[in-house]
Amino acid sequence: MKLVKLMMTGLMMAAFALTTTPAPVSAAEKGLVGISMPTKSSTRWISDGESMVKEFEAMGYATDLQYGEDDIPNQLAQIENMVTKGAKVLVIASIDGSTLSDILAKAQEAGVKVIAYDRLITKTANVDYYTTFDNFGVGVLQANTLVQGLKERFGSVKPWNVELFGGSPDDTNAFYFYDGAMSVLQPLIDSGDIVIGSGQMGMDKVGTLRWDGAVAQARMDNLLSANYTDKKVHGVLSPYDGLSRGIISSLKGVGYAPGAEMPIVTGQDAEVASVKGMMAGEQYSTIFKDTRELAKVTAKMVDAVMAGKEPEINDTKTYNNEVKVVPAYLLTPYAVLQGDIDKMLVGSGYIKAEDLK
Repeated sequence: MKLVKLMMTGLMMAAFALTTTPAPVSAAEKGLVGISMPTKSSTRWISDGESMVKEFEAMGYATDLQYGEDDIPNQLAQIENMVTKGAKVLVIASIDGSTLSDILAKAQEAGVKVIAYDRLITKTANVDYYTTFDNFGVGVLQANTLVQGLKERFGSVKPWNVELFGGSPDDTNAFYFYDGAMSVLQPLIDSGDIVIGSGQMGMDKVGTLRWDGAVAQARMDNLLSANYTDKKVHGVLSPYDGLSRGIISSLKGVGYAPGAEMPIVTGQDAEVASVKGMMAGEQYSTIFKDTRELAKVTAKMVDAVMAGKEPEINDTKTYNNEVKVVPAYLLTPYAVLQGDIDKMLVGSGYIKAEDLK
């Protein structure tokens, strides 16, 4: 009988210990973070999404990663679903930053914090913070590499015939890229060193909706046939690698090939296909924005917000979304030329060496 009592006592104590020992905090208990990305058509956004999931889950958050596939109603429905699921924070890289006002009003009513990720959300007060790169600086770097290339390849030929391409007009970054580039190029246009052969300038004329490479290629085809039948184009300002590849396809279609007469074409995002193009002498430069670091900064910002603390920011003046200036954290972009690929892209682990073979 004593033995039975001892056994019963031991079982009760074990049960008590099991019910009173604190369990480790699970991701679901720490909170759900909704991550809304614009598209999988760019490898850059796939990388962003994967990096953020990795960072958030390492911190103990559950994540809901969705891609809008450049369909605005689809992205709105995905964000609404995240709010319904109980997301405490939304990290949004918008397809069109001006279309989110209604859904973000609902998010605000539910107490959800909103971080705009690399694309500014506009026309609403319901965006708390913005994480991005120095986008004006990106444009400056693009224009500087364009001018550097023009000097290297066509130094004895002036004026230089250049065409301008802009990003998607529904993405505020496109305007910062363009304005940054024009801060460098406009003085050279004014001096006559650069001539815009088509005369097309300004985002209303050079913008490329949805950053679509096929649209850029078609426009370049038209520019070449209308303006360059009896003269050479020396350079093309392109704000994104996906556009650059379309532009280069158009140039190759009329006989331009890597070498002394290949126009200088810029880019952005260090996409593998374009880095290979740089190695082949087709694209001259790209801009490296380490999205792994952007994911880390965003995760730290969310973690601070969830703990009721003020997150680290380094810009409180630049990004006016037409309702308020959104406090931001800006990271540094870097220009990459052919000779920088091994050190900056492969050496940093951003691109695997075998992927460039």
